[in-house]
Amino acid sequence: MRIHFIQHEVFEAPGAYLAWAEKQQHEVTFSHVYRQDHLPEQIDSIDVLIIMGGPQSPDSSQIEYPYFDAKAEIAFIRRCINAGKAVVGICLGAQLIGEALSATYEHSPQKEIGVFPIMLTAEGIQDSKIAHFGSPIPVGHWHSDMPGLSPESKILASSVGCPRQIVRYTNLVYGFQCHMELTPEVVRLLIAAEEDLFLQSQSLQFVQSPDEIQAYNYSEMNSKLHTFLDLLEGAYARSLVNT
Repeated sequence: MRIHFIQHEVFEAPGAYLAWAEKQQHEVTFSHVYRQDHLPEQIDSIDVLIIMGGPQSPDSSQIEYPYFDAKAEIAFIRRCINAGKAVVGICLGAQLIGEALSATYEHSPQKEIGVFPIMLTAEGIQDSKIAHFGSPIPVGHWHSDMPGLSPESKILASSVGCPRQIVRYTNLVYGFQCHMELTPEVVRLLIAAEEDLFLQSQSLQFVQSPDEIQAYNYSEMNSKLHTFLDLLEGAYARSLVNT
């Protein structure tokens, strides 16, 4: 399998997503947006597109972030979806998937930073790719927005602070507002990039302190994410046989 990552910031690293791809010995390529990399012109060499998070939103301008062209990314994601690729978006990536499907992102009811449980919905319990997550399951969070919903989408998981934590757009397209890819190294990068995190943790209900976030063991959520990716890869392979 050929995995392509869109990475918006050095501190929004792919973590457990990249570890899975390397463990499976997949071919991995990157568009490092923060380095002003161009998106691939051709999508024939992509099987799975993974779009990482970032401090941007889908309506961020290039005045704010000169290296981030939301319209170009949304168009590229739409091309991949229409071509039947497997597509996974994390945080900002999930919101961009929604926009590619004409589903406008929204602000989350609560800002969430740290590790908090998500609960599977009835649809989530029935989804064969995430049912193994169990409910509730503690996962990482680092957001204040959430993805939009298309008419065909299904909410698979929610949290107390955010009603749209995992969204299935199609059998091959998933949006994760939550961060199951966090590792100790990625957490250190995120903490270093977040201003006044300790002060935020003193006033916001769903923001933890740096010490709390760094003390968590992320291996279980990483393992469950890897199983999801294995199942998504299998679904994609079957779709190729049926076309």
